[in-house]
Amino acid sequence: MGAAITRREVLKSSAGILGLGMLGAYEAFAMDKRSRFKIGACDWSIQKMSEVQAMEVGKKIGLDGVQISLGSLANNMHLRQANVQQQYKDACSEYGISIGGIAIGEMNNIPYKSDPRAELWVSDSIDVAKKMNVKVVLLAFFHNGDLKNDLKGTQETIRRLKKVSRKAEDNGIILGIESWLSAEEHMEIISAVGSPNVKVYYDVANSHKMGYNIYEEIRWLGKKHICEFHAKENGFLLGQGRIDFAEVKKAIDEIKYEGWVQIEGAVPKNADMFDSYVLNNKYLRSVLKI
Repeated sequence: MGAAITRREVLKSSAGILGLGMLGAYEAFAMDKRSRFKIGACDWSIQKMSEVQAMEVGKKIGLDGVQISLGSLANNMHLRQANVQQQYKDACSEYGISIGGIAIGEMNNIPYKSDPRAELWVSDSIDVAKKMNVKVVLLAFFHNGDLKNDLKGTQETIRRLKKVSRKAEDNGIILGIESWLSAEEHMEIISAVGSPNVKVYYDVANSHKMGYNIYEEIRWLGKKHICEFHAKENGFLLGQGRIDFAEVKKAIDEIKYEGWVQIEGAVPKNADMFDSYVLNNKYLRSVLKI
């Protein structure tokens, strides 16, 4: 794009398609508790990574919850601290919003396949998830942690996941692998680990970028092996990019998935994050029919 896009232009260009009313009416998007789905967003995508203020922003957007980070190297994965956990719980009570999951994004820089710090974080995240009443922990395998075409790293990852999977099972926590791997490559890891608590965290944009048939991968993996979804676009609002979310909905209906769908990315170049996420939230609810 050329000139910077103002928030007025984002709304003008999208409101006709999405039928968005006043921005302040986000309460109208509140989730029916009987719904199969809950809509959240990643704290890093709403510009509040590892910050309690993410809960307030999520509420203003109209989300059901926020997928929060365990922390960063700089704050020593601060969600492991009881006082930080309490701050998030207090924010949830204040804003009437949920913690939609925990993610360890720092594993992109500190690889699980080779760094003992990441191995400890994954083990600790199970304890944190239990205390925060969260069922899924996203384990990120990008950048330095990428497993694609890394046999040695994959074998070490399997070894480490085998060690920690029993703890995950005992605590009822799912460890979700998000990576550049195909459905088949993910299943090779899951089968080798041999635990029902290690699953795929399915990101539609990442898999589409790799050239995989995401709609068939979702059906092939099924509810048994997919723990959660990222509804993501790179450089576009949801519904205006490369992913056919109506087809995604058909696939997840077929596998009878229910649970969190977390919005990630999906902000056009130079567009306002908040306005984009109000639109993304509205669009995703219309597609998922909630």
